[in-house]
Amino acid sequence: MAMLSLMGCYSNNCPLENTVTCNYGFYDSQGTAITYADAITVSTLKPGYKTVYTYRKLGNPTVTTEEPDSTLIEQGYTETKTQQRNDTVLVNKLTNASSMKVPMSYFHDSDTLIFSYDRITLKDTIKIQHISYPNVELPECGTYRFHTLQSVTTTEAAIDHIEISEPKVNYDGATNIKIYFNGVVE
Repeated sequence: MAMLSLMGCYSNNCPLENTVTCNYGFYDSQGTAITYADAITVSTLKPGYKTVYTYRKLGNPTVTTEEPDSTLIEQGYTETKTQQRNDTVLVNKLTNASSMKVPMSYFHDSDTLIFSYDRITLKDTIKIQHISYPNVELPECGTYRFHTLQSVTTTEAAIDHIEISEPKVNYDGATNIKIYFNGVVE
């Protein structure tokens, strides 16, 4: 009898690929799909700031923590307390890639992404306006947050231009945003 009740809650209809990410494709300025060789790190700006403690001592490596450390003070380190943006790294040193997947904010209507490059000192900022909404296919599968892209803008350090190619961000894997790089190193 217990076996039958367990079977009633099981569903083969839940999607296996159920990670919702915004999918970016890489292209040269002429529109040809490329593999971008430089290392890209993508960070996002979270609201607010965090306190960071930096400890320095001549002849020793600098130590940075998010909590004060009295043992370092006792060892002769000097402490500097600073406020920093509350950034989060989403993609760390992606190299030789033709695409990437980045999660989107569930509860904000815009995301700001900072692209840092190893070979270029300037950074690019991408701003994405979107609508986020819950999606339930079957109650036993759970709720997922889907998004509809409304607009995207960018600075032009390494990016020539950017465009939305598929506004619906779900778990189907389509390329949602095309990034056209200038001066691409392949």
